[in-house]
Amino acid sequence: MPRTGIEPALPFEQDFGSSKNSIECFFIEVVKINLRKSKLAYKFARNHLRNMAPTKDIFQAIADPTRRQIIGMLARKSLNVNAIAKEFDITRQAVSLHVQFLNDCGLIVIKQQGRERYCEAKLERLKEVTDWVDQYRNYWDNKLDSLENYLAKIQNKKK
Repeated sequence: MPRTGIEPALPFEQDFGSSKNSIECFFIEVVKINLRKSKLAYKFARNHLRNMAPTKDIFQAIADPTRRQIIGMLARKSLNVNAIAKEFDITRQAVSLHVQFLNDCGLIVIKQQGRERYCEAKLERLKEVTDWVDQYRNYWDNKLDSLENYLAKIQNKKK
């Protein structure tokens, strides 16, 4: 639609006088809106994300070499946390945190026997890892088989 010279050039110039003031006011309004949005985001994060339980999956558990060693030890026999801690050059508290992490992931179970708490491995959860690895193993097996067939085909052509 052609301009007649009567209507404002920009929508934000309607409520303000001069063009310079209107641009300044426009940017001030944009800053205010962004501030409100960031305050809302902060309030949301503070109120809702704090209540969300952090998820610990099997891959996080096996990513740490200390936890992998603990799983290996517990796969052979049940041990209490003190027995596990003796095998490492870290504090008992650090070992307890690793054990708790493994327990949260479902890789071990802690059973109370008298005054002692014994840890036992539950290796069924590792099936999730083997399933994930198998899909890539199948992919690469197919690729390498295809390469082997291609190389055999080239060699047969040379003969």
